[in-house]
Amino acid sequence: MGTNGSTMLAPLRQGLPPIDAASVSSSASCALPARYEAVRGARQFTDTTLAQWNLSDRFDDVALVVSELVTNALRHALPADTPRDHAHDPPVRLHLMRWASRLVCAVRDPSPQTPRTPEPRTAEEDFSAESGRGLFLVESFSDSWGWHPLAGTLHGKVVWALFRLPDRP
Repeated sequence: MGTNGSTMLAPLRQGLPPIDAASVSSSASCALPARYEAVRGARQFTDTTLAQWNLSDRFDDVALVVSELVTNALRHALPADTPRDHAHDPPVRLHLMRWASRLVCAVRDPSPQTPRTPEPRTAEEDFSAESGRGLFLVESFSDSWGWHPLAGTLHGKVVWALFRLPDRP
């Protein structure tokens, strides 16, 4: 999923009616500085937002995915020479959007590079690896994920993960 132009957005529609951006019931976003401490801030923002939306029961899975998406944006999407203290124009932004039947977490970054899952490893290699499992975790804990390039004056991409929400009384 999310590896080429024809499938980038298709997972958003898997088994669900098409989403209309105008019908989002709630949304929230925050700018994140280009520092690894931003991952903690993204988790706190997610916790607060999900609590406001009465979705605290989804925090563990959503926060793990948010952590991975933000970490990947900071580690792989920012050029090595990017200053790590953008005060005026943070290069990474977290968006949370809620519809009646789904929640989407999206992380915007300035890189046009396609997010890639690493090649499968042997059990021995996987056991000793300290990194490289981020998108596998995103795929495992969300219902689907993908990405799309930004258009217009914005440069880079958005990597997103979708969570289906149970019908609530």
